[in-house]
Formats: sequence, C-alpha cells, structure tokens
Amino acid sequence: MKVLHVITGLEVGGAAQQLRLLLRRLPAHCEVVTLTAPGPLAEAIEADGTPVTHLDMTGHRDLSALPRLAGLIRASGPDLVHTHLYRACVYGRIAARLAGVRAVVATEHSLGDAVIEGRRLTRGVRTLYRATERLGSATVAVSDTVAARLRRWGVPESRLHVVPNGIEAHRFAHDPAARDAVRARLGLPPDAFVVGGAGRLVPGKRFDVLVRAVTQLPGVHLMLAGDGPEREMLGRMAGQFGSGDRIHLLGARGGADGPAAGDGPDIPGLLSAIDVFVSPSPDEAFGLAALEALASGLPVLYGSCPAVDDLPADQAPGARRVSPGVHELATALRELRRDGADRLPVPPVVRRYDIDRSAQELMAVYDRALAATRRSRPAADHPAPPAGPPAQGLPPGVSLPDPSPAPEPDGHSLSKR
Repeated sequence: MKVLHVITGLEVGGAAQQLRLLLRRLPAHCEVVTLTAPGPLAEAIEADGTPVTHLDMTGHRDLSALPRLAGLIRASGPDLVHTHLYRACVYGRIAARLAGVRAVVATEHSLGDAVIEGRRLTRGVRTLYRATERLGSATVAVSDTVAARLRRWGVPESRLHVVPNGIEAHRFAHDPAARDAVRARLGLPPDAFVVGGAGRLVPGKRFDVLVRAVTQLPGVHLMLAGDGPEREMLGRMAGQFGSGDRIHLLGARGGADGPAAGDGPDIPGLLSAIDVFVSPSPDEAFGLAALEALASGLPVLYGSCPAVDDLPADQAPGARRVSPGVHELATALRELRRDGADRLPVPPVVRRYDIDRSAQELMAVYDRALAATRRSRPAADHPAPPAGPPAQGLPPGVSLPDPSPAPEPDGHSLSKR
C-alpha cells in the first residue's frame, strides 16, 4: 500500500509530531507533502526515511496550489491520500479528486467547540469543511469529543472513525538524573516547587492565566516550553509582576527524541524537572501534552483534556480539571505545594493511548477505505478532471471561498501544539 500524507505544515506541534510517530509504524510506503513551512520536523521525518515535498503555498488563498498539489498526487501514484489539519484537508481532498485518487482519509486533529487549530469557527469555515468532507472516504477524529462535534456538523456516521492520538510512553518516564541536570542548567534550587507547561504561546492556550497564577505564589517557578506570538507579552507580564526571575520561557521544545531548539530541555527533560504540569487551555481536541505529563507520573491540572474526560475517572487519578481562572489555578497549585506533589504511578490512561495501537487502528481505516473504493464503480466511470485552473476542475457543488479559518480579532495566526 502506498500512502501520500498531506499536512498544512511541519512546525513542532501535536499533529506534526503525531504524523512522525505514525510514519515510523505504518506498514505502508509513505510520502509526505507539506503545504507551508516545512519546519524542523520535515528534516526529522526525512532522516527517518520518509520523503518530504514542500508545496511552497504562499497564503490561504493561493489557489494555484490546487493544480500543483493534484500534479504531485498524480505523479506519486498513491493508493490512498491522508490529509492532516484544516487547510490540508480542504485542499487535499479536492486535489486528490482532481488527480483521480478516490480513497481519501482526513484526520481532524484540532477541532474545538469554538475554534479549529486555534482559530475562531465561522459559518464559512463549517460550510467549506462539510462541502469538501463529502469528497473523502473517511474522516478520523482523534477523540470521542471531536467525533461528537463532527456529528453535530453533519458528518455521516458511516464515514466517521475515532483513532486516538498515541504516545511512546516509555520515553516520558521520570528520570531523576535529568531532573537534577535541568534544574542545575536553569539555576533552580533542587528543592524548589516548579510548575510546568508546554504548547504554542497563543491566546487560545491561556498561558497568560498560568503566568499570572504563578506570580501569586512566592518562591514557585514556572518552566514554559513553546513559542508563538504571545512569548514577548508573557515575558513582559512576568516582569511587571516582579516575577521575571521565576518565569522561565524556554522556547520551542522537541519531543522525546527532538528536534529541540535552544539550550533548554526537551519535553521529557522538562517533565522530569517539574513537580506539576498545567494545561490551562479551555478548548482542546485531545490533550496530548497532558497525557505525556501523566506518563511521567506528574499530577496534572487542566482546563480541557478529552483524552482524560472521555474515559472513566479511575483511568487518570492524577489529573484534575480546574476552572480557567487565575484565582482557581493559583489555589489548586497552592494546595498541591502544601500537600506535596509526589510522583505518581503511571495511570491506566497512558496504556490506552499507545502509538502502536493507534497505527493499527489507522491501518484498519485505510483498509476499509480502499475496500469501499474497489466496491464502487470502476475508475473508468469517473475520469479525473484535467489539470488547470482550479475553478475549471472542481467536483460538482464545490466552490472555493477563503479556505482559511477566520483569524482571531488580534490577527494572530494560531496553530495547535
């Protein structure tokens, strides 16, 4: 089986990291096309042995990308196209149809109640998503929560599958030596109470709430891994509250085995060095960062985490939902510090979300999509439209308004870790 993966970008983030982990395990010949920003993960994926092509898309409305993407798909000759993230799903489904590939699977990584990939949902976004979703064979949700949202959007049950994200749990196991080394490198006292967080520094993640909560707790340090448009603002905020020496903004971090940027720890090192992990975002599609923290035996405070909330409470006894307010979060952290935030046994929820299991479930979706294609009418009955200007070859009933979700009012371009 040959599979061509189309993803919006390969910057360090949850969807891109997940794709890399899956590529190592899928028993198929895979290639990757990234529409924009190859990012540090492109080089890492190529080092793993999977070719990556950069489409060099210039913007959300670069409709010239459609015939170029269709040409790449046609030249690659895949049995199946798998798209990841909103823009890649919109363009990829259409381009696959133009190229004559009828088995198309799309994974919805980051659909929240009010945002998609950190951006505000609008009627136009939903309309375009639903119109292009009909061109695919299957839509994969990364959690039961996301599947429920897609059902409300009108995605048919027959095309909807839940394949949860997965992790390599052993890579996040607590390492006392790493704890000491990371703290020494950052100049933190060995006995300091250290809070940790990780993700894109964008408004929807609400790291401003976490920074303000830690500033209210004398002697408590915060290690925050990630980059984005709010990094400078968060640094200024810490300084204004007189806590600049306790708020450590580490920049973009790599996964269990990189890539990472700067001199700070990667994510496993960060998790070993801290005492409690906080994910303040009120609207998540899965909660991968919180799951990685649970794999390290950390207590976790979160605003939204379908990976935990979709399962019975006894599957993640170390995880606790908190209201996304400064006072509530500061109170919860103060209680953990008072009671002693010791390492916990790795909870059952971590075993549930194993990346090998995710790869097996995804292959079953591929097999069903290909089988359905073979059962349908022969490809000769559906000749591929000729390459050319996109509007001349779109499938019936599909037009192309702006395929990008509407930006937040501050104009930031947001994406999900």
